[in-house]
Amino acid sequence: MSASSVRREEYEVVLAPLDNLPLERELPLFQRLWQQGWLRKSLILLLLALAWELVARYQANDLLLPSFLQTARAFVEGLSSGELLDKVAISLAVLVKGYLVGILLAFLLTTLAVSTQFGRDLLSTLTAMFNPLPAIALLPLALLWFGLGENSLIFVLVHSVLWALALNTYAGFLGVSETQRMAGRNYGLKGLRFVLFILIPAALPSILAGLKIGWAFAWRTLIAAELVFGASSGKGGLGWYIFQNRNELYTDKVFAGLAAVILIGLLVENLVFATLERVTVKRWGMQR
Repeated sequence: MSASSVRREEYEVVLAPLDNLPLERELPLFQRLWQQGWLRKSLILLLLALAWELVARYQANDLLLPSFLQTARAFVEGLSSGELLDKVAISLAVLVKGYLVGILLAFLLTTLAVSTQFGRDLLSTLTAMFNPLPAIALLPLALLWFGLGENSLIFVLVHSVLWALALNTYAGFLGVSETQRMAGRNYGLKGLRFVLFILIPAALPSILAGLKIGWAFAWRTLIAAELVFGASSGKGGLGWYIFQNRNELYTDKVFAGLAAVILIGLLVENLVFATLERVTVKRWGMQR
């Protein structure tokens, strides 16, 4: 009998039952706490506040650098008196108007770009011309055209939002797979309906990134614009609050105004945009 025809005996190993072993292992308390994103971010903010307090006490010059506690006191006083809240409301009202107009124009421009060759040439030409141009550099022109008022601020805000959002949206449209495009065409979708039902859902991660970039550009442009020409239409926003207190040497209120700018940025990022991502692209499996 040849070696290749030898049949090996079969055997089986009986394993001990695993009935008594736990199906899951409980993590230590420290690891469970460390997995909470809000706790990690709060710890970072606490460390920054502590470093600020130590540096301010070491310098011992309230005019140049007030301590964190002094700034917190000025912030709470501004909130309780209503002055800081009024300035924030004025700035946010102008910001929302400019932001929405910028979103609308970016949507129209990118829709034209994905529909026609002329639109693609127009978008590439305009973004190459105006995207590198700082919005604050358009303030003299805005004042010349619209005067010292809200419309000038809206003009520079639209410039801040439009190009960043248009570039990110168009890049997202170009990244849509041919399979999804063919599926839309098979359903008879064309023009605006094709953009709304196929391109925008597929390119939503890029669009959300453009919205966040446009928000950041618009927010800092608004504060800078209010710092440059102050109150608009007899009303001053958060930038004017910072500028006015700087002139009066209330450095703690200046830092309180800056803290308000930072806190609004954190709230918008972690509440508005994080919620949008959670209910859309993360739920759809398009983003981790």
